[in-house]
Amino acid sequence: MLYLVPTPIGNLEDITLRAIRVLKEVDIILAEDTRTSRKLLDHHGIETPLWAHHAHNEHAGVNGVLRELLAGKKLALISDAGTPGISDPGFLLVRECVRQEIRVECLPGATALIPALVLSGLPCDRFHFEGFLPHKKGRQTRAQYLASLPQTFALYESPHRLVKALEQLLEFCGPERSACVVRELSKLFEEAHRGTLAALVAFFQQHPEKIKGEIVIVVAGKEGKEEKHEKYEKHEK
Repeated sequence: MLYLVPTPIGNLEDITLRAIRVLKEVDIILAEDTRTSRKLLDHHGIETPLWAHHAHNEHAGVNGVLRELLAGKKLALISDAGTPGISDPGFLLVRECVRQEIRVECLPGATALIPALVLSGLPCDRFHFEGFLPHKKGRQTRAQYLASLPQTFALYESPHRLVKALEQLLEFCGPERSACVVRELSKLFEEAHRGTLAALVAFFQQHPEKIKGEIVIVVAGKEGKEEKHEKYEKHEK
């Protein structure tokens, strides 16, 4: 049996009692970075053996993991932070488990997406999650697509590409589109910067010291389509 176990995105206390129990009971924990995961496990007194399972060895390592599962062992998959499979390794292993009819359970838990979306103050009854934009090929095409969406959209970005991402979104969404940049969720220096895309580009260009940590960008949907839908809902009520 394979358990997918979300881990804290910052504060080590943001883990469920069930997750701690499962991590203690399984035979092996598959970790994206064993050094990072060891800090979490030591904090909660978890002594289960760790195996490395990350983007660089995921394809090669799947068969070995499957052998352990088919032999009757219980394994847990964790990422450095958040829910496995969401912009982190996990999909390939889950797909193979499904094909081999190995039972998989995914525990609820931490993710950066939902807190950032709610903190943004933008409509979140409907939203689009993009994950990471492509680094090179297809990046502008995806940004242009996102700009056309009627609903709020969210994406992850690394610190050294934040300004570039905001500039590309500004190009396709326009300078007045509302947005929010959330960083270091649940950590000591958590911040949410809200404003127009033009204002956010200017702010981060002037304050490069603020560009650090894990980042989520949330952008309002294109006006028009969503406004009509909201008016229809209000009329129905």
